Amino acid sequence: MYKFICLVACLAVASAQVLRQAADDEYDPNPSYSFSYDVQDPVTGDVKSQSESRQGDSVQGSYTLVEADGSRRIVEYNADAANGFNAVVHKEALGAARVAAPKPVQIVARAPIPVARAPIALARAPIASAPALVHSSFSAPYATYAF
Repeated sequence: MYKFICLVACLAVASAQVLRQAADDEYDPNPSYSFSYDVQDPVTGDVKSQSESRQGDSVQGSYTLVEADGSRRIVEYNADAANGFNAVVHKEALGAARVAAPKPVQIVARAPIPVARAPIALARAPIASAPALVHSSFSAPYATYAF
C-alpha cells in the first residue's frame, strides 16, 4: 500500500504544470476619462444630471437631482491623493414637485342589453331521517416472545 501511495504521489508531481506568470495588462500611469449625462423627463418629472472627469489621480465631478419635496440638490465633489474625497452640497428651492397630471377618464354609458332569463328548475335532494351508523375499533398489535 505504501508503494502504491508513493507511485501515485510521484505521478501527481510529474503531471503537475508549472504555474504560468499572468501577463499584466498595460498600466497607464496617467489615466484620464470624462463623461456626463442629463435626464429631463416631463412625463414622470424625473430631472437629474451628472458629469465627471479624471486626470491622473484627481477626480472632479458634480451631479444634480430634484428631490421629492421639489428642491434641487447640487453636489460638487473633488477627490485626490492629497485631500481625499471632498463634497460640497447646495440645495435650491424650486417649489412643488412637478408631476404630470393624469388624463381624465372618459366614462362611456352603454344601454343595457335585454336578456330573457329561463326559469331555474329546482330538484330537491331527499333528506335522510337518521344518521348512518359507523362502527370503528382500534387495537394494538399482539406480540409474543418465545425462546
